[in-house]
Amino acid sequence: MIIQEFVKEVLLEDIGRGDLFGRVAPKKEATAHIVAKSEGIVAGQPYLEALAQFCNLRLYWFKRDGETFEKGEDILKIEGLAADLLAAERTLLNMLLHASSIATQVRPYVKALEGTGVLLLDTRKTRPMLRNFEKYAVRIGGAVNHRMGLDDALMLKDTHLSLIDDLPGFIEEARRQIPFTTKIEIECESVDAAAQAMDVGADIVMCDNMAPDEIRQVVLYRDANYPGVLLEASGNVTIDNIRDIAATGVDAISSGAIIHQSRWIDLSMKIVT
Repeated sequence: MIIQEFVKEVLLEDIGRGDLFGRVAPKKEATAHIVAKSEGIVAGQPYLEALAQFCNLRLYWFKRDGETFEKGEDILKIEGLAADLLAAERTLLNMLLHASSIATQVRPYVKALEGTGVLLLDTRKTRPMLRNFEKYAVRIGGAVNHRMGLDDALMLKDTHLSLIDDLPGFIEEARRQIPFTTKIEIECESVDAAAQAMDVGADIVMCDNMAPDEIRQVVLYRDANYPGVLLEASGNVTIDNIRDIAATGVDAISSGAIIHQSRWIDLSMKIVT
């Protein structure tokens, strides 16, 4: 869903058949500021710009996507007819809050990986119909998106593997059926399983819930036999252990928590004229 379509749906959810205040609102211009009541990272700019177009509002950004803000700072000034501004208030704040909260959650994880060369990835653990929006916020926070959906990479998890009797044969057939540019990733819970995944031709091997010592063994096997294979670590990743996981030699670390564990920051809109 492109940004404009998404914003239309979100706005319609709140306005319904029309903001009742608009029937009696004074027909005059108003100015509002979005003020930070906590610190964080700004995200949501293209979505708010699309909303402003629909509602005939003018936006003036003091802080832009990816920039930090402190408690008490102004993030954005909004101008327009009072009725239009207030009709868009909650939609505007919800989108800015949601995206900025995810970006704020992501940034410390990214900083913890600085200097390691290891990428931080998100997952498909997103809220229904909000995947594009939430994954956009992840990018603003500094991380990299994993696959967007089932159609852009073939990933074999434990549930898939339990149904496959002949893994080499399955991979061979998959190569004939999926697009030439599509990667195959296999989730593995042991060193032996990871070695087998590389042996059958996986492009990416996920070390799922493995201890650091086990991941190091997988890395050694990869380096000695399949240097072109990418290794991803996943499972129980925290801000406290992510640096240790990176030190094993993997190429990327994925975490669902950078989205679904984010806590809303505190922003408010104040009418100034």
